[in-house]
Amino acid sequence: MPRSCSFSHAISRKPAQSIIRGLRAVDTGNPDLALMEEHHSAYIAALRSTGAEVTVLEALDAYPDSVFVEDTALCLPEGAVIMRPGAPSRLGEAAEMEPHLRALYSEIRRIEGEDSFIEGGDILMGETEILVGRSARTNEAGIAELARLVADWGQVVREVHTPPGVLHFKTDCSLMDAETVLATDRLAASGCFTGYKVIAVAEGEEASANAIRFNGIVLFPAGFPKTRDRLVAAGYEVVEIGNSECQKIDGGMSCLSLRFTPR
Repeated sequence: MPRSCSFSHAISRKPAQSIIRGLRAVDTGNPDLALMEEHHSAYIAALRSTGAEVTVLEALDAYPDSVFVEDTALCLPEGAVIMRPGAPSRLGEAAEMEPHLRALYSEIRRIEGEDSFIEGGDILMGETEILVGRSARTNEAGIAELARLVADWGQVVREVHTPPGVLHFKTDCSLMDAETVLATDRLAASGCFTGYKVIAVAEGEEASANAIRFNGIVLFPAGFPKTRDRLVAAGYEVVEIGNSECQKIDGGMSCLSLRFTPR
């Protein structure tokens, strides 16, 4: 299995009581914490079912969006890079994650430029490149700083663009294997996936584009049967996870974990 889809470790964090104050582009109502906890438990169980070592951190009530740990760091085999989130209310989350990564990595680097902003939700780790989408949360300076930080690790960063009105690059895409991505038509039309095989998300099911290939399975948000069937037909083992509550605050499958294999 390609390293971009194969992981020995994951870190997740329990949702906090303050989740009802989570950021959102459109207000569709507050998340139901009990139901979100139920979905989160199913998510953790699915990760652990692959044999990975999964660390579940306690909730951080001071940070309503802290359940979305992916935005805090980029975890590579060589080391981890602490992000600098573009939402001011989330800046403290990255610092909270750092000590947990220090327990697993000997090398930790940080995005530190005052004008640099970057969130993990805009980063798609491929087999031979790191695609980073410029968005409302990730800017040119943040992408350039990341590229400098990982260059001596042999990692190549390619800047791409997130469609207007879409929160994160990975809101609209997921890596399924070294050569295949699941993507919305609006993102694929940009040409950013030239050289990849694209499995198109079914019309009206754009919210299902954010899935995770984690070892032998694809964690996929429940409620999108046409896209699920396309993945199954392509030979993937799909595990459906409820995501109705995270979706209310613009969260998806990838947002809920950091996935990595420290060298």
